[in-house]
Amino acid sequence: QVQLVESGGGLVQAGGSLRLSCAASIGIFNFNVMGWYRQAPGKQRELVATIDKGRTTNYADSVKGRFTVSKDNAKNTVWMEMNSLKPEDTAVYYCNAQTWAGNYWGQGTQVTVSS
Repeated sequence: QVQLVESGGGLVQAGGSLRLSCAASIGIFNFNVMGWYRQAPGKQRELVATIDKGRTTNYADSVKGRFTVSKDNAKNTVWMEMNSLKPEDTAVYYCNAQTWAGNYWGQGTQVTVSS
């Protein structure tokens, strides 16, 4: 069983920045993919950014150039730096891990961007 704990969400003005963290309960070096998804009220959960075992990253078009995903295997942690935030980035952000044992989710952290 893998536990993921997100932190770093909050309220920020448009144009501001936040850094989300996702700490895993076990080593992440062999996880296939880790990433971030978000779900806004009344909308489906959508992919935001992923980073795979080889550190290849993938971003949703809506966040390219503004968000950066990274990881530190030694710290069992994945981060997402979010810059130039927009009101439409408001959502609950979830950490995800795709492993040999299954697919795991964190509890989510709220990000609210005011205009």
